[in-house]
Amino acid sequence: MEINPAVTFKHDRSVMYAKRPRVLIVGAGLAGLTLGILLHKAGIPFEIYERAAEVKPLGSVMYFNCTTANLFKQCGIYEEFLALGKYVSAIKMCNENRELEFSVDFEGHDELYGANGYIVSRPQIYDLLLRQIPKERVHLGKKVLSMDQGGNGVLIRFSDKSEAEGDILVGADGAYSAVRQGLYEKLKKTNKLPASDALPLPFSTVCLVGQTRPLSPEEFPDLAIKNSQFRKFIATDKMYTWNTSTTAQNTVCWGAILFLDEETSKDNDAFRNSEWGPEAAAAMCEQVKDFPIISGGDKILTLQDLIDRSPKELISKVMLEEKVFKTWYNYRTVLIGDACHKVEPTNDVVK
Repeated sequence: MEINPAVTFKHDRSVMYAKRPRVLIVGAGLAGLTLGILLHKAGIPFEIYERAAEVKPLGSVMYFNCTTANLFKQCGIYEEFLALGKYVSAIKMCNENRELEFSVDFEGHDELYGANGYIVSRPQIYDLLLRQIPKERVHLGKKVLSMDQGGNGVLIRFSDKSEAEGDILVGADGAYSAVRQGLYEKLKKTNKLPASDALPLPFSTVCLVGQTRPLSPEEFPDLAIKNSQFRKFIATDKMYTWNTSTTAQNTVCWGAILFLDEETSKDNDAFRNSEWGPEAAAAMCEQVKDFPIISGGDKILTLQDLIDRSPKELISKVMLEEKVFKTWYNYRTVLIGDACHKVEPTNDVVK
């Protein structure tokens, strides 16, 4: 059936029920790939379109708590996930004097909930998800210019002058989702968009993340401990928090978050974008290099020691926004992930 949403459609449920819907997913991030895996296992046809020309291993670490186990089991990748992850028995909250203030303990979750929580570096979890998707289903370099939807289908147009037709459109394309912008533009014209959804994304944090090369326990003694050593540091005289965690690959993932006020928001506005890249990170590395960390041994280390041991391509800075949009679906279009509920990095715990 030829689909042309440029004309007016009528519902034809006999056609809709006669076939499985073809799902067009815009965005090959974690949300888009996870949806693709589930559709693939269910035998539902789908295609994934990603604006980037290549996939870059950006980001630091993610903590998946015990309630996420069923998702990985449903995807058929739980054992692989466990092999990549490192068990987290606690998140240790520390002060600038390298002293433990308190601990958020997770011991006993296996007995209570049937699973434990694990730390996995973001590049590792991304690669695991990507490997489950048939290569021919992921299309890179596909920047969305416009989208239309009608009674019998959806259509998206790309900057390379190609088009894609389907039955359901899923916007999984991040905080500045082209799908959301296209959808909201149409809803606004018909006075169906809530006023709050028309407001720009608020931003309150700047985040620097990185990951070291594989280290030895001599360099970072915490790596010799079976459980991941996940530590968060809270400053008393500056608007920063920072964290470190050890991974199963013997790397140390780290991050620093600056909470902005009105003045620092202006200073950082030039960095406002949704791209995780290394080019803007150097200045912030200089700002946080002396922040104290705990290595597990007698060495007195700071973030500078981790920065020096981190490949430049694995260090990135980004200004992160936080907003939950009221409108997350309309007709044949639905938004998932950061496209509809953007959270800042202190909430980067998957539950």
